[in-house]
Amino acid sequence: MKDDAPASRVWHPNTQMSEWEQFDSISYGDGVWLIDSEGRRMIDGVASMWCNVWGHSNAELVGAMTEQAQKLPHSSLFNLTHEPAEQLARSLVEMSPGMHRVQYSDSGSAAVEIALKMAFQYWTNEGDNSRCTVASLDRGYHGDTLGAMSVGQIPEFFSKYGQQMFKTVDLPVPVQTVTRGGCSPMDSERRQERCLGEISDTLSRRDDIAALIMESGAQMAGGARIFTSGFQGEVGRICRQNGVLLIVDEVATGFGRLGPMCVYSDEQSKPDIVTYGKMLTGGYLPLAATLATTKIYDAFLGRHDSGRHLFHGHTYSGNPTAAAVANKNLEMYARHNLICHITSKASKTLASHASGMSDIGVVGDVRHKGMMLGLELVADKESMKPVCPAASINHIIYKAGRRRGVYLRTLGNVVMVVPPLAISESELVMLLERTAGAIKDAAPALLHGR
Repeated sequence: MKDDAPASRVWHPNTQMSEWEQFDSISYGDGVWLIDSEGRRMIDGVASMWCNVWGHSNAELVGAMTEQAQKLPHSSLFNLTHEPAEQLARSLVEMSPGMHRVQYSDSGSAAVEIALKMAFQYWTNEGDNSRCTVASLDRGYHGDTLGAMSVGQIPEFFSKYGQQMFKTVDLPVPVQTVTRGGCSPMDSERRQERCLGEISDTLSRRDDIAALIMESGAQMAGGARIFTSGFQGEVGRICRQNGVLLIVDEVATGFGRLGPMCVYSDEQSKPDIVTYGKMLTGGYLPLAATLATTKIYDAFLGRHDSGRHLFHGHTYSGNPTAAAVANKNLEMYARHNLICHITSKASKTLASHASGMSDIGVVGDVRHKGMMLGLELVADKESMKPVCPAASINHIIYKAGRRRGVYLRTLGNVVMVVPPLAISESELVMLLERTAGAIKDAAPALLHGR
């Protein structure tokens, strides 16, 4: 930004505005690169908040957007339909075992709100008004709207709004750890057994729980916390055993981010409701989807005056331009065999280079799955005490990354490396090397506040 430029009026998301004198202005995107107004380039190490698949300015996605916008940029789904939304719904149901119908929205938070409303109204339609509570997992994140925050369990994000949110049942979660010295398979198994036992006891004791909501495969915003093997499948079994609906949130983890296209299928989980978002359009337009099984959908059918239909709707629900881009995105997944590329090559490259990052002095834990890497920054590796500099960790890491030509953002004391899925091997290696260099550069400021 030039000195004579007009003052910005933008209030940036999740940012302490007093900490920033100005923000780098991005003018262009070229593949995995972001190019600012001064012509400086940096690798997009967070896939523009975890949503970019093919890189920026992809000609096929831009072409699909342009072609649809010239025919029908927007048309309501109230009493009408259009082929892009119909085609996308067919594709989503096909890739999602057990799902039957699709409700569209414009963000992951909205998709979760719809899922919660489906769960609550399902029980009301079934004549059971006692099922009015939701169970959720410790450190879970499902969005920033009030309902989504209510089922999130990250105090540093949501504690300011505690009195405005509805109460939930909090449940424990076992996560994999790669901390110094490691964790034996026996310890992991015991921890999982304890958590599953508590979940089972809670769901069997209470008859007011409408649904349990969980992220699929890992907790992304909770700090790249990866579930232990078999945990998600067992949670689904416990829910079915106790008549509790299971909502699986794949907004951030599905579509190849953790490896599989559909994580819950890989985890042998059988949800009643599923949410998708972020990478649905390849990161080009806002679009999200909430899918439900036949059992859920049928509970909303009846006479027009029965009041059984789902009382929810968005102006831009199933926007045809966004849906057309999503259809092209899914076609490209299949044509380029992207999931195979991720699981057989890219994820392994990420893992092999990430393992050495644990040797960096301020990195206490390295967590990796698929195309997601979390690097926990600590002041002491023995105690795992988090770094606590005078400036925000996010600001320090961003500046260090910017100097190295890589765009990074943190979640608390965890550096999240979440690249575009189709990143080349050479670009991925470059990203990891630059990230390691940025963390080393930032270590003095992280440890001593300089």
